[in-house]
Amino acid sequence: MVARDLVVVRGGRVVLDGVTLEVAAGTVTGLLGPSGAGKTTLMRAVAGVQRITSGTVEVLGAPAGSAGLRSRIGYLTQAPAVYGDLTVAENLRYFAAVTGAGARRVAEVLDAVQVGELRGRVVDRLSGGQRARVSLAVALVGDPEVLVLDEPTVGLDPLLRRDLWHLFHRLAGDGRTLLVSTHVMDEARRCTDLALLHEGRVLATGPPHSIAGSAGADAVEDAFIDLVESRERVRAGR
Repeated sequence: MVARDLVVVRGGRVVLDGVTLEVAAGTVTGLLGPSGAGKTTLMRAVAGVQRITSGTVEVLGAPAGSAGLRSRIGYLTQAPAVYGDLTVAENLRYFAAVTGAGARRVAEVLDAVQVGELRGRVVDRLSGGQRARVSLAVALVGDPEVLVLDEPTVGLDPLLRRDLWHLFHRLAGDGRTLLVSTHVMDEARRCTDLALLHEGRVLATGPPHSIAGSAGADAVEDAFIDLVESRERVRAGR
């Protein structure tokens, strides 16, 4: 995935300001930044559902949003993207039919995200964390080559978060490309590469240890703070 000079303006406000970013195949790349940094807008652009003002986004060699990419990208939104009046299994079977996946794949995904015990439950009766897991299962069921996951671990307990990060790396090891957003700096160390976003701009990219080291910091969180403060000093002319 490659974004070049990407600009998105919404409601008269610049949400992404000339973002250039390359995500290597077979990696887990984390988008880190506070709320309002532009993470979700960038992910929407990659998934092909965001109107862009200028610049380009290419995924698997084609413009984002191309018809041929629909079955090759799995997109998990922040809000659960499942049918509340259907059971977990019914949701998975429906989306499997849409993507051409079979019953075996449904069983694999239910097990992978640990929702097998919920298969007969109506989604509207699940907790927020359970619905988030079902939405992740939906994103995975078509066995996509690229996964765009917007804060997939929000509201989950630490053990499940750990297991999901292990799953993400297994998928990357099989050649999948994952773009994962989070505002939890602690999750930075779980990523292969990072892109730090602040106010619609990319402050730094690279492996977690490289970003921390280049900023003379002990951790990515410290590096992020240093980069933001340095940017503010430049703005103030100091």
